[in-house]
Amino acid sequence: MSKGESQNPCYSIIIPVLNEATNIVDALENLQPLRLQGAEIIVCDGGSEDGTLALAKAGADQVVVSKRGRSRQMNAGAAVARGEILIFLHADTRLPPEALARVQQGLAHPNHCWGRFDVKLSGAQPLLRVVEFFINLRSRLSGIATGDQAIFLSQKAFMEVNGFPDIPLMEDISMSCALKRLAAPLCLREKVTTSSRRWEEHGVIRTVLLMWWLRLSYAFGGDPAGLARRYG
Repeated sequence: MSKGESQNPCYSIIIPVLNEATNIVDALENLQPLRLQGAEIIVCDGGSEDGTLALAKAGADQVVVSKRGRSRQMNAGAAVARGEILIFLHADTRLPPEALARVQQGLAHPNHCWGRFDVKLSGAQPLLRVVEFFINLRSRLSGIATGDQAIFLSQKAFMEVNGFPDIPLMEDISMSCALKRLAAPLCLREKVTTSSRRWEEHGVIRTVLLMWWLRLSYAFGGDPAGLARRYG
């Protein structure tokens, strides 16, 4: 499907961004083959000040502006999406070439209405391979998906859980919990590749410990706003 055709796409890939000028062009170029397969690309900007908005227009079908906050931005993108299936993608995460086919195949099963991919961290450090393994194992055992795993779901499921909660952190965890009440997640073994920059800049072990602490704090009622400040 070419850009400008009026036929409704089957998929809408929704990308929340904030000051992603150094990354957005590559992110959208990576998605052009999926766009040709019928995916609609929606970039949701939360008030970038570095030219992200202008750079995104050439590679997206829609560029929308909303209040800052990943939940708000993703909900704003979903509000204008025409696809039957929504795929929420971070700007530093890359989908595999076969992503649309695997999502369609998986969601065709009546027991599935949402899911996520396995994740691969972009860096070459051997310890990152261990981190990947445990991220994917934890997600498969718990049924909880994170935004780095490119959460996908039907429009119907999105509406049933009222979209992402308006919280500054852990919106993916909260969304997963709501979706689990509808159905178990489809855990695809195909991998998205996401940036390992944070892990490398702050240290792998330190980042793992921080993530565990944030999740435990949230599970025991921690305020998402306070956790977001700690996350930085």
